[in-house]
Amino acid sequence: MPVRHPAPGDLEPIETASRDEIAALQLDRLRASLRHAYANVPHYRRAFDARGVHPDDLRQLSDLAKFPFTTKADLRDNYPYGMFAVPRERVARIHASSGTTGKPTVVGYTRQDIDTWADLVARSIRAAGGRPGDTVHVAYGYGLFTGGLGAHYGAERAGCTVIPVSGGQTEKQVQLIRDFRPDIIMVTPSYMQVIVEEFERQGLDARDSSLQLGIFGAEPWTEAMRAEIEARAGLDAVDIYGLSEVMGPGVASECVESKDGPVVWEDHFYPEVIDPETGEALPDGAEGELVFTTLTKEALPIVRYRTRDLTRLLPPTSRAFRRMGKIVGRSDDMLIVRGVNVFPTQIEEIVLGHGRLSGQYQIVVSRDGLLDEVRVRCELQPGADTTAADAAGWVQQRIKTLVGISTRVEVLQPDSIERTLVGKARRVIDQRPR
Repeated sequence: MPVRHPAPGDLEPIETASRDEIAALQLDRLRASLRHAYANVPHYRRAFDARGVHPDDLRQLSDLAKFPFTTKADLRDNYPYGMFAVPRERVARIHASSGTTGKPTVVGYTRQDIDTWADLVARSIRAAGGRPGDTVHVAYGYGLFTGGLGAHYGAERAGCTVIPVSGGQTEKQVQLIRDFRPDIIMVTPSYMQVIVEEFERQGLDARDSSLQLGIFGAEPWTEAMRAEIEARAGLDAVDIYGLSEVMGPGVASECVESKDGPVVWEDHFYPEVIDPETGEALPDGAEGELVFTTLTKEALPIVRYRTRDLTRLLPPTSRAFRRMGKIVGRSDDMLIVRGVNVFPTQIEEIVLGHGRLSGQYQIVVSRDGLLDEVRVRCELQPGADTTAADAAGWVQQRIKTLVGISTRVEVLQPDSIERTLVGKARRVIDQRPR
């Protein structure tokens, strides 16, 4: 299908700047952000002092490696407002993570921070091919989760009409897409699969809908899932990346004309990739853990935040900024099964590679005595011309060959696996004792 290529007038000057110009801007903003954090956040003053570094020690960008990392535990240890760099009265909005594994991580925004966020999500929508006057169906969750409101404010800033549906009520999602005829949908890729299935359940073809662009984020997804969604929904699928601790959606976003990995908006976020074991900074092109330092945030400046996302930094293509490779997984989501590192995205690619299976799957890990057991649950597409036994054998053999572990594969009937209606899909169920 045709894509809507951006016209040159849609680009901001910084998006076509030279690397020297970008580096000079980054250095100036990085110095200011480190000073802001050191002067106003007790945690950073203690951490910098313990490391024996001062903001004035940053003379070139590579000097950032001298500074300490920030982790999710640091944010939780300073719950709720201890990481804020401005008085609470200057904080215009507060978001927070779900806190399912402990205290939530709290993030705050000044008015200027919200403006910057809206600008960057608007830039991301333009990179995806969105234009003023487009209608955007926002099916990310609203509330403390940053997805819904981040997409909403950015779409408005881009000059679009926003339909703030939020997540859930899948039948109503389909009804509103048919009635309001949006051009763009912003949602998690796993929930987009559910919406497409609902079209098909109602006897409709999602390819006949008004949707032309899907801007998908909040969870890792593979090229196989992109191909499946594009084929079944008849739209261009692009990846938007973000995390609440750094800002929310819009830290990086793909360009529709290249679809070659999210472009990091390097004028506001300085990216690094490190060895997740040693913390050593790695060169561009090497796979490791993604780390971000914010350059312009007022309420919650973040220094070298360990995202746990595993990826690579790649050279610029459609914009002057570097790109991220597809997230291959999270260091804290990686399963170690009988000594083999396994990422859910590896299983996803195999399941989607069959052609007669839906994109829904679950990985159940248990322990029998001293041995780990892995069960992969997936399901047939409606009307698939294959047997469950044949499909299970194919998936099992491919996992053994490509991933290197033995599994028990269960191929179920259509709609057997629980769908996510809000937020991220639950792909892994780890039943091993901790």
